[in-house]
This record gives sequence, structure tokens and C-alpha cells, in this order.
Amino acid sequence: MTVFDLHMDRRGVLKLATSAAALASGAVQSQSSWPTKPVTMIVPFPAGGGTDAFARPLSAQFSRLTGKQLIIDNRGGAGGTLGAGVAAKSAPDGYTLFMGAVHHTIAPFMYAKLDYDLERDLTPLILVANVPQVLVVNPKKVDAADFKTFLEFVKKNPARLNYGSAGGGTSHHLAGELFKLQTKTFITHIPYRGAGPALQDLIAGNVDMMFDGLGSSATHIKSGRVKALMVSGNKRSPAFPDVPCSAELGLPDYTVSTWYGVWAPKGSPAEAQARAVEEIRKACQTDEAKAVWAGQGAEFPNLTGAQFDAFIKVELKKWSQVVKASGAKLD
Repeated sequence: MTVFDLHMDRRGVLKLATSAAALASGAVQSQSSWPTKPVTMIVPFPAGGGTDAFARPLSAQFSRLTGKQLIIDNRGGAGGTLGAGVAAKSAPDGYTLFMGAVHHTIAPFMYAKLDYDLERDLTPLILVANVPQVLVVNPKKVDAADFKTFLEFVKKNPARLNYGSAGGGTSHHLAGELFKLQTKTFITHIPYRGAGPALQDLIAGNVDMMFDGLGSSATHIKSGRVKALMVSGNKRSPAFPDVPCSAELGLPDYTVSTWYGVWAPKGSPAEAQARAVEEIRKACQTDEAKAVWAGQGAEFPNLTGAQFDAFIKVELKKWSQVVKASGAKLD
């Protein structure tokens, strides 16, 4: 072998190594290229509700971090099941996400028939927020200094008050049914097409009270437009330390939280799912998002994939039992 041959051989090896590095780099770049265009997130309730209260800040941070817009598509109706059906039937191309809520683990037991199956048609990606339910009243319609005086009035005046909800089969609705079961009271249920419209009617005085996610009521509690009498669970919310929890009010088993998570249509590319989880997690951990979550009394559970799936299965079991006990049903 001549010196020239050896030189060429080394150059050839160098070229091969360079080509291999370029291919590897290209593969990595391809795997991390999502998103290359705007992503749509279907929110199954009208603007202004609890889901929106987290979806829009998440959208803003996701768009800032990725450089690609996360477009919120509000598809309200049928207690969140209409939007869920749209998401389930969307093309599994990695560019449609779905922000569902606790309501979607209640719906299978409330409706005789749904045009989608939560576990079959959608893949759970990440649980982004967990918020306690809060009992709020219109202070001009319900003259109650505290929960004790409120409960005394409700017991003495069955069917006198009504409560608005985000729709039949939502956590707002079942929170009310559970409250009635545990306190042996009766309050008339008024369903709306989302928490936003229900909350606006509560503020306007068209309904008396509401069992709402703390996230959507927080601003109105602070402004005095609605009055919080109780948060569910065994601890007070750090965002509203003056509002007692249900456990200290004699209702230790009244535990209802409104949680929000992100799914993808079943069959979406694994790469897109993994990157979506990564970018959503980053967005939720920005200082801006943390401030929003804290202001609404919410936690960021950060459950992903199999953990989120296991959480959903527990919720499905719990709500099946609550629905059965309450006797609530929808056509």
C-alpha cells in the first residue's frame, strides 16, 4: 500500500464517519422536530370555565417555549362529551390534543350511550392540574354568614335553592348530588353548557349556588361577586385559607376535586406523544404557569403515561359508585 493509498483510505474512513454522524444528527433532529406546525387542543367546554382557566395559560407557555402556536378549540355541550367525541374522532397525526377533566370519568355512568370510549379512543398523556371543589353562593340571593347557617336554611327549606352546573354528568352536578346525599337535603339542579355560563348566571343571580372547581371561581371569590362557604377535602386551600374544608365542617367523606388532563387520539405517533408530554410539563413548570396555578388553588400533579392511566381507572371506579348511589342518569 502506498502513502497515497493510505491517505485515501483514511479520507474514506473520515467521510464514512462524517456521513454516519450526519445521519445520526438528522435522526435526532427528526425525532425532536415536533411540532413543525400549530397544534390544536380541543377544550370540551365554552370559554370562561374551569378547563379554560388552565388551558389558556398552558397554551400561552407552550407556544412561547416551542415557537408553535397551541390553538384552543372550545367545543362545549353535553357535559363535555361532545368535545370528547370530536377529539376521539380526530386524525391521530400528532397535531390534535384534548384537554379533558374529571367529568369524563363520570360520563360513562351517566349517559346511556356515548359516541366514544375514553379508554379505547384516547391515550392519556399528562395530568396537569388538580383543584378542590368549592361551594359558592350568590351573596345577594343566599343570606348565609357561614356554612352552618347555610346548611340550617337548606334543611328547613327543601327545594327552595337551586344550583348551577357545567352540565349533567359533570363533577359540578355530581358534587351537588353527593352533597345532597350526605347532608340529607334537596337542592334543584340547573344544568348549563359549561361552567363559564353557569358561573355567569350565578353572578347575575339567576341561580343561587354552585359546586364549582376553585380554579374558575377564584377570581370571583376574591372580587366578592360570589361567596365561598366550603372547599371539599380534608385541608383548606392555601389560596383561600379562610374558607373551611368539608372535613372540619362535619363532612369527612365529602371529597370532590376537579382535575384536568391532556389526551391524544389513539394511534397518535409515539414521538409526538412523548414530545407533547415534555413540552406540556415544561409549560406547567414555568414561573408564569406556577403563579396561575397557585392563584387558583391548584396543584400540578405531573402524572404521565401509565401513572395518569392508573389514576383515570381509580376515578372511573369511584364515580361509578357515586352515580349508582345518587341514582342520577341522563339520556
